Amino acid sequence: MHVIIAGCGRVGSQLALTLDADGHDVVVVDKNAAAFRRLGEDFGGSCVGGFVFDKATLERAGIKRAQAFVAVTSGDNSNIVSARTAKEAYGVDHVVARIYDPDRAVIYERHGITTIASARWTTEAILRSLLPQNECVLGGIGPGEDDVVLLSAEVPGIHQPIPAAKLNRPGEAVLAAFSRDGQTRVPGAGTLLQEGDRLHLAVQRDAVETVRGAIARLSDNTG
Repeated sequence: MHVIIAGCGRVGSQLALTLDADGHDVVVVDKNAAAFRRLGEDFGGSCVGGFVFDKATLERAGIKRAQAFVAVTSGDNSNIVSARTAKEAYGVDHVVARIYDPDRAVIYERHGITTIASARWTTEAILRSLLPQNECVLGGIGPGEDDVVLLSAEVPGIHQPIPAAKLNRPGEAVLAAFSRDGQTRVPGAGTLLQEGDRLHLAVQRDAVETVRGAIARLSDNTG
């Protein structure tokens, strides 16, 4: 696969080295030639100096034959403009852009550009470290605003097993899997959950609090 990476910072250089090691044809673009030093002497790809949103620069990088384009510079504007150029002007199939502003990420997702909202991911990673480990949002499913998230929670104190299907809420949440005794399984018809089981639910983001409340109330309905 011919991949163009816009930006040779820590993320861009690591991504370039990984893809190069996997045998892909990699070209890294950066306006600062000194940034290419991060790639080291063993990098087998190519480096192109210039602005990542400049068409002439992109064409020198082989944008016309690229199957993938990744924009990971330090600026949202550069990432979005270059990603849209790759997608709309050159028809690159796989385009990904890192966006620091999560609100802008949603807007550009509608243009068919996969956006990685790093600010939201960082926030949730910190919250996972701060909040009690019996319940946390592990991350989003899908790019942009992550309309669906993966919620991990523990079955509270219950007096008797409850049907796994009780956790499914149409349009809000689906119990994807549960962990017990060191093993994780997809629930089947008739699966019963026990106290201490760890739940892994796909939840609509705006229903997270509702689902948390429903899990907390499980102990009230089994007496």
